[in-house]
Amino acid sequence: MSFVVDHYHAWIVIVLMMAGFYTVIARANLVKKVIGLNIFQTSVFLLYVSMGKVAGGTAPILQAHAEAGHADVVYSNPLPSVLILTAIVVGVATTSLALALIVRIHEAYGTIEDDEIHELEDEP
Repeated sequence: MSFVVDHYHAWIVIVLMMAGFYTVIARANLVKKVIGLNIFQTSVFLLYVSMGKVAGGTAPILQAHAEAGHADVVYSNPLPSVLILTAIVVGVATTSLALALIVRIHEAYGTIEDDEIHELEDEP
């Protein structure tokens, strides 16, 4: 039981990831698919941020007293946070592009339902 409690962040990531994946697979509405992709993406962000946490870690800023013999100071790695910040920006841009394409699809076909678009494509 302590394994489950100690790794609660992994369970949250798994639940969010599967919810987003199910939404992408099961829904025909294109906007709901984009929302599912965003949920899936958020779970990946949480996974990387939770892996980057160091218990008892401090910011990697060298101070005068830290250099004077305090070798037991543990520093947190800022790289995962920087990578996730970049991924969030790319995710927002991708989401805005996907929504713009959905608007264009609605103008062209009159619907944003995946199965209805396929039926309209198959008509001669």
